[in-house]
Amino acid sequence: MSKSVAIVTGASQGIGRATAVRLARDFSALALVARNRANLEDTAKAVRAAGAEVLVIDADLAEPRAAQSVVDQTLAAFGRIDALLNIAGAVPQVDLFETTEAQWDAGLALKLHGARRLTIAAWPSLMAAKGAVVLMSGNSASFPKAPYAAVGTINAAIVALAKAFSDKGISDGVQVNSVLPGPVMTGRRRSYLDHWAPLHNMTVEEATAKFPKDAGIARYGEPEEIAELMAFLVSPGARWMTGSALRMDGGEVKSI
Repeated sequence: MSKSVAIVTGASQGIGRATAVRLARDFSALALVARNRANLEDTAKAVRAAGAEVLVIDADLAEPRAAQSVVDQTLAAFGRIDALLNIAGAVPQVDLFETTEAQWDAGLALKLHGARRLTIAAWPSLMAAKGAVVLMSGNSASFPKAPYAAVGTINAAIVALAKAFSDKGISDGVQVNSVLPGPVMTGRRRSYLDHWAPLHNMTVEEATAKFPKDAGIARYGEPEEIAELMAFLVSPGARWMTGSALRMDGGEVKSI
């Protein structure tokens, strides 16, 4: 394996963790970024076991200065950046008329502006490496609804942001795409189901079975399945794919 370096944000859990472990097969070094140091160290163990070097960076990408710090630390440790996977960002699923200013600001600050700032900070290194960027969106970008307005709005903005970066990347030699997962069974989703079920007089098992059925899909996705798509998008085989918004949703979105 030649020297190659990827930054993975949101690497402490869920899709971010699964993506980091998967990329350890393709990259010689990974910078893992998230706010939870203990969980990051757990991911780091799995990445090292898969054969890659690791730099652990506990950072809150909602903070404006964090992005440049992440890039500086990565370059100091490994000397280059070949891929950036922007996965960090949890947006509360709150009704349009109940979402607070603080919740809107927090969702935008981490998921949208965190990804924007980090991509800009890493851009010169990505240009030098002719690298690749992936931004994590979600299916709600295509059908924003009142019960989760902030999620859909911010995910739609992520797709637009990725398109703008990909346009710049055509001349700069940087490939940029976004990924729109459907319902994936992560720890965060399990916590949501644990909270949601008793509020609707259901068992957790009943609630867990209800959501895929309502979405018209056979089952939830697994983080490792999304990780495979992420790995493909930063692989040599995807070099001509840029500006795309790729779904992996078990058929949830029925429109063409």
